[in-house]
Amino acid sequence: MKKLILIVVAALFSIASYSQAKKPTIMVVPSDRMCISQGYSMKFDNQGSEVVLPDYKKAFQNDASLRLVITKMSGIMADRGFPLKDLEAEMKKMEQEAAEVSMMTSKMGSMIAESPIDALKRTAKADIIMELDYEVKQQGPKQYITFNLKGLDAYTSKVVASAAGTGAPSTAAPAELLLEEAVLSYMDEFNGRLMAHFEDMFANGREVRINVMVFDGWGSDLEAEYDFDGETDELNIFIEDWMAKNTVQGRFSLSDGTANMMRFEQVRTPLFYERNGSQRAMDTKKFVTDLKKFLSDEPFMIECKVYLKGLGEAWLIVGEK
Repeated sequence: MKKLILIVVAALFSIASYSQAKKPTIMVVPSDRMCISQGYSMKFDNQGSEVVLPDYKKAFQNDASLRLVITKMSGIMADRGFPLKDLEAEMKKMEQEAAEVSMMTSKMGSMIAESPIDALKRTAKADIIMELDYEVKQQGPKQYITFNLKGLDAYTSKVVASAAGTGAPSTAAPAELLLEEAVLSYMDEFNGRLMAHFEDMFANGREVRINVMVFDGWGSDLEAEYDFDGETDELNIFIEDWMAKNTVQGRFSLSDGTANMMRFEQVRTPLFYERNGSQRAMDTKKFVTDLKKFLSDEPFMIECKVYLKGLGEAWLIVGEK
């Protein structure tokens, strides 16, 4: 009987722990289309091609209505219990990092190219980027709003939830209230899709991409043979074995591989890891750093460099630091 009681208590504790699992952290941003069409944009040269990107700071400084709409949208999500990252606060972090990033160059003198949304993902580390596009239109003396809302996985940029619609016309309501009235009927379904995506991550891991490459001055490659754990095989096989052991349910895809390169996609990494008796959030850099430690140990004793290309992609460059 005592054993049965303990089993029931353990089961109830597991259910409670799962139900209290954290919800996805969200950051609401105006869409590229809306910013660029209103003139809130910046241009930069990307290897000879001109790229136009949204300028969020300029948008907030010049469009009070946009600021109120973003605040209202954030409030709608907060009312439903979703943790939020504030866009303006994260932009301040970006400015603080700008000087540091601008000083990072390659050996050939190339600067790091990074779009505003990539920088936001890197600094905010939100799970979901909620991209809002809206337009206030006129119908005689009344105004109404059309909107398009997309929830993007910040690691993969895949759309995991979406909603679009048109609000009822009004003669006096400001844009933020028109938006609130227009989106409320869609939010339960939208939030349900967000939670379904996050629950999939909780059960099956977060999806990221990992590239393994070789420094040309190393003098070896990924087909070099080693003796490890009673087996003799090529280095690339042992790397695959490590991925199978450390991904959630062994889920990953080796989409391409040569003697000097391995490209892993749909890599499902755990959301958390244990350190000093507590759980910490796992990110792509930490996951690849663990692979680096594996290769730095016997019998491989290989120096490696970890380069975080984006929030959901990391490179492990083998042979040097």
